[in-house]
Amino acid sequence: MHTVAQILIGVVAALHVYFLVLEMFLWERPPGRKLSGLDAETARASAPLAANQGLYNGFLAAGLVFGLVSSDPTGFRVQVFFLVCVVIAGIYGAATANRRILIAQALPGALALTAVLAAG
Repeated sequence: MHTVAQILIGVVAALHVYFLVLEMFLWERPPGRKLSGLDAETARASAPLAANQGLYNGFLAAGLVFGLVSSDPTGFRVQVFFLVCVVIAGIYGAATANRRILIAQALPGALALTAVLAAG
């Protein structure tokens, strides 16, 4: 179960790096606009907000990677903390911005968290 948990954490971290790239660098380009569903003008106006959001996703990814490379008990605690942050952010995003965030962010985070707790 430990290996499954580590793989799931890696997947969640990779997703958050992907979110970082989309929100910080591709928000006004076709991949970012497809994700957000925004027209060019709205994407341009909201780009600073998206970049800020992308930065936070990068912090989540960095925390998860730190949890992966840290030895226990610190690694375990860091993994749980950042996965809880991912789940909460996903639930909040789904409630306030777009329901798809529940599937794209909260669900993978919850699966990884469950695996970490089961392995711990």
